[in-house]
Amino acid sequence: MARFRPRIAARALILHQDRLLLVNAYPGARLGLWCAPGGGCEAGQSLPENLAREVREETGLTISIGPPVLVNEFHDPETGFHQIDLFFRCTLVSGDLDPRWTDPEGVVTDRRFFSRSDLATVRFKPDSLLKAAWGTGAALYDPLEVILK
Repeated sequence: MARFRPRIAARALILHQDRLLLVNAYPGARLGLWCAPGGGCEAGQSLPENLAREVREETGLTISIGPPVLVNEFHDPETGFHQIDLFFRCTLVSGDLDPRWTDPEGVVTDRRFFSRSDLATVRFKPDSLLKAAWGTGAALYDPLEVILK
C-alpha cells in the first residue's frame, strides 16, 4: 500500500437561519454522503483564501470566515490516502443557492441547507460535524476516521 503525504483541506461550517449548508461529497452523489463545502488548499494562499475560493466554486456563495472549530482527519487504509480537514465557522455574506449554478470542477452537483432534524436522516461526515457546527466551545479534534467509499 502506498503512503501519501497528508492532504490539507479547509471546510466551511455555514449556519444560516439555524440550518447548515452541506454539499454532496462525491461526484454525482454516488454515495449519498454530505459534507461541509470546501476543499484542498493550494500553496501560496492562506487557509481563509483557499476556503473562500472553494466555497465560491462549490456553491456560488460569498462567505466571511471566522475561527477554526474542528480539526478532522480522514484516511483510507486500503490506498493510504490521508486528509486533514480544518473546519471554520463561517457566515453567509452574499448569494443564494441558484439552481442554475454548476461547480467548475464537476464534483459538487447538489448543495442544500439542512436543519438539525433533517440531518437525523442524512449520511454525513465527519461524525463530529453537528457538534462543531452548533457548538460554542473550544475547537474540537476528531482523530483519524476511516473514509467511506
